[in-house]
Amino acid sequence: MYAVMMYSASRRIVPAILIAVVLAVPTAAQEFVAGEPIGALNEAGVWQPMSDNVTVYGSFHFSESCTFDSNKNLILAMNTGNRGDTSENDGFVSLINPDGSVHTPKWIGATRDGLELYDPLGSAISNGVLYTVDVGYVRLFDLETGRPLRSIPVPESTILNGIAVADDGTVYASNTRNPEQIWKVTADGEVSVFAEDAPLAAPNGVAIDQDGNIVVVNVGDNAIITYDQDGAVIRIEHSVEGGNDGIVITADGTKYASSVRYGSVSRIRPGQEAEVIASGIPSAASMCYDSTQNQLVIPLNSNYALAFVRVNSQD
Repeated sequence: MYAVMMYSASRRIVPAILIAVVLAVPTAAQEFVAGEPIGALNEAGVWQPMSDNVTVYGSFHFSESCTFDSNKNLILAMNTGNRGDTSENDGFVSLINPDGSVHTPKWIGATRDGLELYDPLGSAISNGVLYTVDVGYVRLFDLETGRPLRSIPVPESTILNGIAVADDGTVYASNTRNPEQIWKVTADGEVSVFAEDAPLAAPNGVAIDQDGNIVVVNVGDNAIITYDQDGAVIRIEHSVEGGNDGIVITADGTKYASSVRYGSVSRIRPGQEAEVIASGIPSAASMCYDSTQNQLVIPLNSNYALAFVRVNSQD
């Protein structure tokens, strides 16, 4: 549980007689309001209670994304610390067990010695390396020890958000705000624009499919865009609702998109229309896929929690 307190930065001396008058005035009665169960407004503006197949656990600090380490059977949750102007070096990474319980509250971030991690958003794992985007940088960490390996600046980016990493170490990262772009960062640190402009509309989540194509979801609409490795659009699909943040592609080619705006998870099986498989998940952000337990893990941003959705290709 987190408590938020606000304190005045200044004090004034008030005459005692005025204090007495103020204290003599009874305070206005306030109507008691109890909190509502977890849910979210869908794209049609209708409140959706969280569906029965979703379970939520807490103990995070604005977790924007997660990724799954199959070797350790642990979920890595990226936490942005105290969200302000992103100038405070207080981001950290939690290790979470597959049942949602906490393994290590602060794994990367237990100390700040040599660590720069301000406002980490999207994350990915490839070849023993944890990658994240963080206030204009792509940062690399050793997956075994958590030790920082490298930080690569992306100088003309505005808000780096989603990230995917190819087997050769090439990074594809979305730039959600103007200019709307997908950046490409090679393993050698060469930075270039991979794609820009329409059909990108506030691009967010990025993934790589089984053919090595780069798949992007938009926050601005419900498009799911597939690019080939040369940056050409080869396919546009659509989730049920827009406002998408996360994209997961499983081994059979099934795509899952999480809507941070409308709280739903859409599933698109190859050659089929999109369908909602979970709803009422507030601020459903950049999810990951736990391939061992066969579940989607969805950070809930300012709700300081993760949601877990079991998936089955036969359902």
